[in-house]
Amino acid sequence: MQSTTVRIGFVTVSDRASRGEYQDLGGPAMQDWLGKALACDWEPVPRMVPDEQPQIEAVLKELCDQQGCCLVVTTGGTGPARRDVTPEATTAVCDKILDGFGELMRLESLKVVPTAILSRQIAGIRNSSLIINLPGKPSAINDCLMAVFPAVPTCIKLIDGPWLETNDDFIKVFGGC
Repeated sequence: MQSTTVRIGFVTVSDRASRGEYQDLGGPAMQDWLGKALACDWEPVPRMVPDEQPQIEAVLKELCDQQGCCLVVTTGGTGPARRDVTPEATTAVCDKILDGFGELMRLESLKVVPTAILSRQIAGIRNSSLIINLPGKPSAINDCLMAVFPAVPTCIKLIDGPWLETNDDFIKVFGGC
C-alpha cells in the first residue's frame, strides 16, 4: 500500500508492557523525538508486541508492506537476554542490513554507559522501508537517534521513499533532495 502521507511505524517490544504490567516509555519517547526532528507532515503508526520473534516479524512486515511506513523504529529486545530477539526478527524480514547504524549507535552509547557493548541494535531495509532497532531506555533512544538520524532521510530517499523534511534547529541531516 503506497500512501502520500509520510507514515512512521513505532514498535515497542516488551512482554510486560504488552501485558499492561509496565508503562511503555520507549514508544512515546521515539514519537516525541521524531516530533521534534521532523518538519514535514507525518502520521505515527504505533504497535506493541511481546518478545516473541514471530510476532515481531509479523508487525514489522505489516508496518512496511501494508501500512506503507517508510521508517519503522523499534524499542526494546536488543540486549543479550534469552527473550531479546528484536535484531533476529529484523534480520529475518530485511533485504539488506546496514551495519553502520548499529556500530554508530553502540559507539555513541559507550560514551554514556559501559554496558552498551551488550547492545545488539541493528538497522535494515525491507523494500522501501528503513527499520531501526533502538534500545528500550528513553535517554538511550535520544542518544542513538541523534547519532544516526542525520543519514536517515538520505537512506529513505535512496530506497525510493519520500524525503523527510527536518527541523535544522534540532538535527542536521546529510544530503538533500
